[in-house]
Amino acid sequence: MIKVALTGNIASGKSTVQKILEDKGYKVLDTDKTGHILLDTMPEIKEAFKDYDILNSEGLIDRDKLGKIVFSTPALKQKLESIIHPAIKDNILQFFDQNKSENAVFVSIPLLFESDMRDIFDKAVLIYTDDFTRKERLILRNNYTPEYAELRMKAQIPQDEKKLLCDDIIFNNGTLSDLENSVEEFLHRVFMR
Repeated sequence: MIKVALTGNIASGKSTVQKILEDKGYKVLDTDKTGHILLDTMPEIKEAFKDYDILNSEGLIDRDKLGKIVFSTPALKQKLESIIHPAIKDNILQFFDQNKSENAVFVSIPLLFESDMRDIFDKAVLIYTDDFTRKERLILRNNYTPEYAELRMKAQIPQDEKKLLCDDIIFNNGTLSDLENSVEEFLHRVFMR
């Protein structure tokens, strides 16, 4: 089984690539979704941030509130990651085990290098979208202010650095059809040699 990490900075199109792969029959784990589930099920997070206003009216963690706190305070971001990254890694390893009969599996993992998990994958693939487009997407899709969009983008290792750390790149600066073709070309390069 080939274990492939799909990485890319915020608003690069990882979810769209994931959907394309799933439509082709590949198994894909989305660590963003895993992280959201863990936020709601790990009491350690509530405990670690009990002195901050991070809960909604139902007593659950409000991701927007938590995000604004951790992305403006590096030490708190590190604190959250020290709790959640090991749990995400456990989920990835379980996913590999559950799908060991597959020829290839994919894990969508935005913080592949930031979380120091590169070593559990055979290949790392970067979904690359220019910074201007990503910022516009964040402003439109997430209703972020330009300043907050910039803050979220700067919280990750720059794409140009990640390009050097990955085995392959899927560019996403065009249409959906262009992206589908790029994914097809990538699959051909990796699996049909």
